[in-house]
Amino acid sequence: MMHRAMMTVCRAMALVGGLVLIALITLVCVSIMGRALNGVLHGMGDFALAKTLLNLGIGPVTGDFELVEAGMAFAIFAFLPLCQITGAHASVDIFTSKLPPWGLRVLKAAIEALFATVLVIIALQLYEGTQSKMRSGQTTFLLQFPIWWAYLASLFAASLAALVACYMVVLRFWAVLTADESLLETDAQ
Repeated sequence: MMHRAMMTVCRAMALVGGLVLIALITLVCVSIMGRALNGVLHGMGDFALAKTLLNLGIGPVTGDFELVEAGMAFAIFAFLPLCQITGAHASVDIFTSKLPPWGLRVLKAAIEALFATVLVIIALQLYEGTQSKMRSGQTTFLLQFPIWWAYLASLFAASLAALVACYMVVLRFWAVLTADESLLETDAQ
């Protein structure tokens, strides 16, 4: 029951990350098309039409790189919980394929503990960074939105990733102690 709930939350977070990623891709495409159209019109010497289109809002998207920078950080952290709970991280198993089942369980538990430690440290550092950006009142250059908004979104996703990683440590060590990996099966859940 707990694993099913965690999977649901992880999938929802990955879905939100995917939607943010789609929005960012769309934003970049629109900005590139607007920039290209603006360049073509200026290149043709039709400055009046180019100025009119710019006044209508047709052109590059102001602050597109600021939004992409903030959105990509969130999207990356949003995918981590699902990756963590399904064990979908990239791995090379040239040497580990020769390990006995108990050795593989111990290795996976140790790797999971390392991942959890790193993700907890990242979440703590993002928390400190969010606090620092809130105190300083720092904003982005073009859009002037507070930088801590991006930190907070990434902190939320990174905290979920850290929580899932700690949950997986418990499951992995349970598998080491009992030799029962049924709790780790994500397909049946």
